[in-house]
Amino acid sequence: MIQFRIQPDSEIPASTQLFNQIRFAIASRQYPPAYKLPSTRALAMQTGLHRNTISKVYRQLEDEGLVESLAGSGIYVRAQGHEGGSRLQSPIMQEHPAAYKVVQQALDQLLAQGCSLNQARELFLAEMDWRLRCSSQVLVAVPSQDIGAGELMVYELEQTLKIPIQLIPMEELASVLEKTNSATVVTSRYFISEVEQIAAPKAVRVIPLDIYDYSKELNLVKNLPKDNCIGIVSLSTGIARAAEVILHGLRGEDLLVMTAQPKDTYKLQAIVKRAEVIISDMASFKAVQTAVQAAVEDIIRLPKLIKVENYIGANSINLLKRELGLS
Repeated sequence: MIQFRIQPDSEIPASTQLFNQIRFAIASRQYPPAYKLPSTRALAMQTGLHRNTISKVYRQLEDEGLVESLAGSGIYVRAQGHEGGSRLQSPIMQEHPAAYKVVQQALDQLLAQGCSLNQARELFLAEMDWRLRCSSQVLVAVPSQDIGAGELMVYELEQTLKIPIQLIPMEELASVLEKTNSATVVTSRYFISEVEQIAAPKAVRVIPLDIYDYSKELNLVKNLPKDNCIGIVSLSTGIARAAEVILHGLRGEDLLVMTAQPKDTYKLQAIVKRAEVIISDMASFKAVQTAVQAAVEDIIRLPKLIKVENYIGANSINLLKRELGLS
């Protein structure tokens, strides 16, 4: 064990003497990377300094990037440059080496910008704490005139993320955010500008979701025979209107397009009796099946039922999982 000597009659403060000696021990590899420094108690007994003074020296060494503190374990000499092979490897580091590399690079960038290790730690912890608090309350916000789009998002997000989601009409979002310290607000990219404007003064994240591209369904529609009837059933009136416009642009007057929401029994029955193909979102599919079963005796040929498996794009779901710490 290296013996550190403190000269009490020196003009150099005792803490500086100890700091310089430990720094020399590290630079000369008497304390190599991953070496555990003596406890403050052991060093106090050796040098005669107060443990608070030694703790202050250790914090200074950490600020300089010479050592790193592992909670519950102690203070260790930090590997410098490309000495990563000597770095202590915890189980989580070994399990996720690529992720650990990302953390190292982010930390190096912060240090290059002038942050100390303690400051970098505070930044990481503050961001993680904020994200955890935001993740505890997830809100879906949409205009009340298309509340069905929000119901569809809530249905799919709860099925996928396995966490509770709260649906908020956009007109009520400001008052809801007044009562919370943190939250994550999710909305379709259609409504993102309005939601961001409402949420801007609040301590919340706003995450836009891209909707599914419907390429498979559109390819099917392209190949339908002329004069066929196609039914669109969705919780979202906005999706139904958009589908009418898109299909008209795709096929003109070649196809008859009928739309309905699952609760609109009269329109749904009309679609079931008239359409050759019915395209439905997941949340509405059971209602469509029930309507077909109820009308089976009145239908010469049963319509082809197509269930759209997604309303939200897969990339957006994966992004949201990462943002909420659910990956």
